[in-house]
Amino acid sequence: MRRFALILALWPGILAAEEFRTLTGDEILAALTGKKLDYGDGVWQTFDATMLTQYVADRPSAGRWAVREDQYCSLWPPSDLWACYDVQQNGDVIRFVDESGETTDGTFAE
Repeated sequence: MRRFALILALWPGILAAEEFRTLTGDEILAALTGKKLDYGDGVWQTFDATMLTQYVADRPSAGRWAVREDQYCSLWPPSDLWACYDVQQNGDVIRFVDESGETTDGTFAE
């Protein structure tokens, strides 16, 4: 019975450790500028201070990034349409959330 009570007492802490926190615009800039995210399976993305971004999956793709109204936004030529996402963080994991609620997680890489 004591073990069960201890598990219940620790449960909120376990849940809190797994929560993502939504970032503000300034926090998005601080989190991404000059960084590289690893999405797994050899897929990664960089976020230069010049607001250029490179995404590499099967082949490299270059685009632009910006922060607008507390969202990460990206533009990938030849398209001239910006796509914007909420950004959440949990430790070394960054989560991009699109307008339909779909998520993409990346981990800070060296």
